[in-house]
Amino acid sequence: MNPDSIAPLSEFRHAVDMQLRFNDIDILGHLNNTVYFSLYDTGKAHYFNSIMGGRMDWRKVETVLANVDCCYISPIYFGEEIQVMTRVMAVHEKSFRLQQVMVEKRTGEIKSAAETVMVSIDTETKRAVVIPPHWREALDRELSQVRSNK
Repeated sequence: MNPDSIAPLSEFRHAVDMQLRFNDIDILGHLNNTVYFSLYDTGKAHYFNSIMGGRMDWRKVETVLANVDCCYISPIYFGEEIQVMTRVMAVHEKSFRLQQVMVEKRTGEIKSAAETVMVSIDTETKRAVVIPPHWREALDRELSQVRSNK
């Protein structure tokens, strides 16, 4: 992903604080690149729970990750206060796209960004399906609120 395509932080309506563990740090003294994806996944889980009004059924698989593109902008070091901020970028018939950033909470510096494509799936057929109505409603509501705040 191109770091120049990151939306202004004001367009990210959801943020969650992350806890960095000592074992997340690599020999160079910064956050290991594999940990970023775990933190982004945690951010997505909190985002989904929030936009679904706290009614996520975690036992029911309705969406899967189809693609993720991450850029590392500035190293994250142990002791920094990191937030993952998430926003919906686009909603299509069977998929939607999210953008996330990792931000140093005290300075507002963007450390990393990711764009993710999520696809609605039928777990029986393993094929993409139309986004379920409750997902569509939640995602469209988020997207319209972001657009109305511009």
